Amino acid sequence: MAHSGKYKCAVVIEEQNKESNVKDLTVKGLQTPVLTMDKLKLREGDDVTANCTAEGEIGSLTFSFSNGFEEIYTANTESHRVEQKLRLTKGTVKIFCYYSIKLHSTIKHSDNSNVISLDIQELEINPNIKVNPSAYVTEGDLITISCSVDTTYQRNSDLKISLIHGHTMVSVDMTKTDYKVSLKANDSGEYECISRLGDVYKSSAMNITVKELFSMPVLSFHPAEVFEGERFTISCQIKSFASEKIRRDDIRYSIFQDKIPVINGSRYSGTAGKASNGKYICVAEAKEIIKESRRELFEAKVLVSKPEISVDGPVIVNESFWIHCHSDNGSLPIIYSLKRNNVTLNRTKVSDIHEKARFLAMISTPSDISSYMCEAENNGQVSRKMSERLHVTVIVPVGKPLLMVIPVPGNIEEGSDVTLICNIPKGSPPISFRFYGGSGTEIYRTTVQSNSSSYDLSAVKRQHSGNYYCEANNQADALIKSDTVTVEVSLAEWKKALIATFCMLLVALLVLFIVIRFKAKRGKREMAAELSIKPASPKSDDSLTLSLTHDTHYSDHTVVVNNKESVWSERPPDVADQDSLGSTNEGDVEYTEVVHPQIVDPTQIPLKKGTDTVYSELQTTQGAIEHVNHQGLLEYAELNHDLPEPVD
Repeated sequence: MAHSGKYKCAVVIEEQNKESNVKDLTVKGLQTPVLTMDKLKLREGDDVTANCTAEGEIGSLTFSFSNGFEEIYTANTESHRVEQKLRLTKGTVKIFCYYSIKLHSTIKHSDNSNVISLDIQELEINPNIKVNPSAYVTEGDLITISCSVDTTYQRNSDLKISLIHGHTMVSVDMTKTDYKVSLKANDSGEYECISRLGDVYKSSAMNITVKELFSMPVLSFHPAEVFEGERFTISCQIKSFASEKIRRDDIRYSIFQDKIPVINGSRYSGTAGKASNGKYICVAEAKEIIKESRRELFEAKVLVSKPEISVDGPVIVNESFWIHCHSDNGSLPIIYSLKRNNVTLNRTKVSDIHEKARFLAMISTPSDISSYMCEAENNGQVSRKMSERLHVTVIVPVGKPLLMVIPVPGNIEEGSDVTLICNIPKGSPPISFRFYGGSGTEIYRTTVQSNSSSYDLSAVKRQHSGNYYCEANNQADALIKSDTVTVEVSLAEWKKALIATFCMLLVALLVLFIVIRFKAKRGKREMAAELSIKPASPKSDDSLTLSLTHDTHYSDHTVVVNNKESVWSERPPDVADQDSLGSTNEGDVEYTEVVHPQIVDPTQIPLKKGTDTVYSELQTTQGAIEHVNHQGLLEYAELNHDLPEPVD
């Protein structure tokens, strides 16, 4: 088989590529290798040298040797020939070789070489194992184990025979001597004889069963748990024995404490204590068979000691806390009981050295703490021990603070000194007090050993006015706030006196002004009283309308006068005037005395009906003016001496 094609090579250096010219290449089929061996007759364990040759082949070749379908050796070489020593098993084998080469991405295999058959002679060194008198024996019986091979090889100095039991080499040279031993029950099992000649191994095995002469002794304590000072018993006994070989009385016992003999016998009694504590073992012996029991630890239990009672963390009134009970000495388990006034509240069992006995409790008054006690026991009622009464510091939370202000808030003036006193009804010292004022800003804090604290404000000002309160706290960490007290800082006395003096002076000036004004108005009235009015001669049925005005804040008023006697008197007509009655009504006006008017029924004030105005009558005989607007007209008549001309 041949593979043809065009091939070229390429070189790449620092990203620069150069290629060769294209060449034609023809690949012919792989040659068939030739196998040779240095010998054709072998004995089991012998080596043979095999040569596999592929003449004319070059390059990297992989040669393989096979026995049928089993590949027994592979080697890589740059040569066309490989030589290898082979160790073959017994029987007939058929050996051949071949090689392979890698072309591009494929691997090509050559044809198989010639086949060489070898007949390997087996070594007859299989050992023969024998046990006398039997493979079934009893402890103490003497047995003989022998291992032998074919006499042809038995005398070969290179032959080695050994005896193995389990993973233990019992005997390393069984070629000329046998193995004799008195077996024990734990010696039962498979015994194997192994023969070795050169690198060839052969073996054979046999099971040997050893029956117990007597069972393993058992050590026991009575009672199982013993407290110091109590009596205890140690006994050693076996459960079974080979009655066909020995009697029960043939077995001898011994008891040891920490490898020191305690008694030659199967029973020991003593008083528990520190001296009796230790590791004990029992030994049983018969017909040179010695057996030991398991080591057992004996430790006398210690009675519980007087417990100690304590608390975990601070004790605060009306808050839960943990009570601990602990005894320094005493074997576990220990039962602890919490008592209050000799009444059992709770019980717990401690079975581990790292475990603690603790109880949840609460008190309402500090004196309650001494009513708690702890009881411990680990061996019934006889072992009960009672602790002392619990004595620890009890923290009473602070009560609601009361803030007092001296002087009282209503009597605080500018410039005075003010004392703030914060007091609590109860609480364990030290007490931390905080004072707040104004807009809730902290102004002072302190820690004292008493139930009250104070803070002084010197020479207070108006800006010290505001709401004040205090807070109290102690180790109970329950912050309590007082009620708020409002503090009002008033003006100083001298400022009040100055303001009063100013006000009095202002009032005096006002009174003086009123008096002067009053006198001025009275003088005007006296002058107006001397005035009179002389009207023109109106017609008897005509009404006279007079408009009165004044520069004061009075409204304009209209007065209607009839023919009768009124404010305006009508002069009787003269003879001379009679001629001129038909002429104009204008004439000289004479003034007459104005009488002080009195206000009459206000219902007679002019009422407007439609477009008509109804006027009330002014009675001069009564000296009254009927139409008056809130004394405006009256005062006008009293004060105004410049009256206007009558209006037609």
